[in-house]
Amino acid sequence: MKSLVLAEKPSVGKDLARVLGCRRGGRGYLEGPEYVVTWAMGHLVELADPGTYDSRYKTWKLEDLPILPKKMKFKVIKRTSRQFYLIKSLMKRSDIGLLIIATDAGREGELVARLIMKLASWKGPFKRLWISSQTSKAIKEGFGSLKDGHAYDGLYEAALCRGAADWIVGLNVTRALSCKYDVRLSAGRVQTPTLAMIAQREKERENFTGKKYWTVKGLFGKFYGVWRSPEGAARLFSREEAVKVAEAASNGEGFVTGLKKTVKNIPPPLAYDLTALQREANIRLGFSAKKTLSTLQSLYERHKIATYPRTDSRYITADMVPTLPGRLTSLKHTSFWPAAQKLLTQPLVPGKRFVNDAKVTEHHAVIPTGDPVLPENLDSDERKLMNLVIQRFLEVLSSPLVKEQSVIRIKVRNETFTARGERVIKRGWSSISGEGEQDSDGEDIEDIPYQMTTFPPEGSHVKVIEIKVHEEITKPPSRYTEGTLLGVMENPARFISNTALRASIASGGLGTPATRADIIEKILSNNYIEREGKTLRPTSRGMELLALVPEELTLPVLTARWEQRLARIAEGSEKSSLFLSEIRDKTVHLVREIRESTKKYTPVLSRGKKCPLCGQPMLERKDKHGRAVFACFALSCGYEEPVDTGSGFSRPPGRKEKALNRKLISRYSDHSESTSSFGDLVKAAEKRKKK
Repeated sequence: MKSLVLAEKPSVGKDLARVLGCRRGGRGYLEGPEYVVTWAMGHLVELADPGTYDSRYKTWKLEDLPILPKKMKFKVIKRTSRQFYLIKSLMKRSDIGLLIIATDAGREGELVARLIMKLASWKGPFKRLWISSQTSKAIKEGFGSLKDGHAYDGLYEAALCRGAADWIVGLNVTRALSCKYDVRLSAGRVQTPTLAMIAQREKERENFTGKKYWTVKGLFGKFYGVWRSPEGAARLFSREEAVKVAEAASNGEGFVTGLKKTVKNIPPPLAYDLTALQREANIRLGFSAKKTLSTLQSLYERHKIATYPRTDSRYITADMVPTLPGRLTSLKHTSFWPAAQKLLTQPLVPGKRFVNDAKVTEHHAVIPTGDPVLPENLDSDERKLMNLVIQRFLEVLSSPLVKEQSVIRIKVRNETFTARGERVIKRGWSSISGEGEQDSDGEDIEDIPYQMTTFPPEGSHVKVIEIKVHEEITKPPSRYTEGTLLGVMENPARFISNTALRASIASGGLGTPATRADIIEKILSNNYIEREGKTLRPTSRGMELLALVPEELTLPVLTARWEQRLARIAEGSEKSSLFLSEIRDKTVHLVREIRESTKKYTPVLSRGKKCPLCGQPMLERKDKHGRAVFACFALSCGYEEPVDTGSGFSRPPGRKEKALNRKLISRYSDHSESTSSFGDLVKAAEKRKKK
């Protein structure tokens, strides 16, 4: 008997087939002496449309809501149905005795395989391949230690619940809002609270009133100090007071009244999980979260030099420590080889900041796989991102950065100035990048950066070269970038004022590392937020949506709690039926709140334009091809027309535009015979000749 191996994508399936010796086959599969390898194309099965449950649900009506199926139905995705039916036929072969799930080792990968098994009616035994890299060595080891398929039933249940919750909440709230206000709106359990956090930050900026303050700085030889009050404050809210302090200290001599030195060991940073890498790539490379994920997926799947991308762990397990020298050796052809060689000359004994079995659940941190890294085989984006992964890998294996940090206190007449200085004793991990510890940018005077200098000893005199008054103004909170937004989504507890609620979701988050990039992209594509440089800001359409959505759905605490419960379902400590029952109850409540709401929808006109079909306001947005269009906000109309960008290019008229043209022609035409063509004139002339 043979084993049927089910991969998630063709490229992965072909790699598995190569290692397993499967070289013959047909379209969609490869076969060998012991294995038949086939593959999905991502999801081949999806949740069924509402119309599958009842034909009346094909039309959006408020009175039909909420739609709450007792049992969720699934359907084969039409565009990839050929591959599904091929897999089904392979499952029915008489020589297939075992199914091996080899889809991505995570929640969504488990769902891909289990739904195919469900709709193809697989009843036989199955096992699970669980690997974190796609190297030949990892594949061989994985097939040598296959897991019992049922060990991942909880993961499958969690994935089912996540999909059902998104379908039930998203579909009902979206339809309820759209029907109530006759406008096509979109809301969901994750995207809406994410949008709300961006909007809240924008409101904080709008309501912010900058306040002037003054600081007094003194230059003492090669370093500067900042005046502080007896209470330690550096800010003065009166210019007159600041000038008075400066005048009192000018032309004086400084006396060092105190010097405190501290040796500080700064440990290496933690290794990357997906979210941490997305944040770093956004800051240092300007990558969007989506771009980082897709590039990392290519490094994992195509080049096989980075480990599994969709991880939420920043640690490795103890049994991986013996593989570290091989992973370092794989960097021989990179610019990091000298640093890797240096690490190889000494025993590798990483501590608990890197090796911690308790903090590795499904997958470990993102690190090199051990296959040779050949920069010339990578495109520019792949090379840049892989350099971040390599750099961090080398840093976490390096020794601490050791600094001597000093705080000096200087008395000038009756005024006190303080300064902070440091010198590096041992560069340690900072020598990998040459950047060292990230210091303050100095904008906040309360956190004065360390100066790379050595201070004079206590009891000595210092010359006062200059005393200056600086006018400052308090700054509003910054808009979110994709990097900072990912941090908020990962830990929304920091932004919840209620202490009890904050503690209850300390380990929760909005979405998962694998889904957060898609959530941000979805909000962008719906035109609820827009990019402004590297930052994100809500659009008027986004603010209008939030004014209509039930407040409960905008709070991060709700969905973060749901994510916690999904994690418990995955580990088997909570029943999925209870979770879905509560999701249905919550949806009933949300739909009722929308139906009974007295809120009014007042969209902002785009350039004052009204729909020529129904007279309602037109909104400027992007169509599915990314082109600028004016769209009627009314759900019952939906007319669109292109925005004149002055480029000279235009797209073909859509169905609604053609209907409008026919309507206008019918309304204003005199219905007389149309002007004759040249051919008609020739025929008429010939007819006259015959007469």
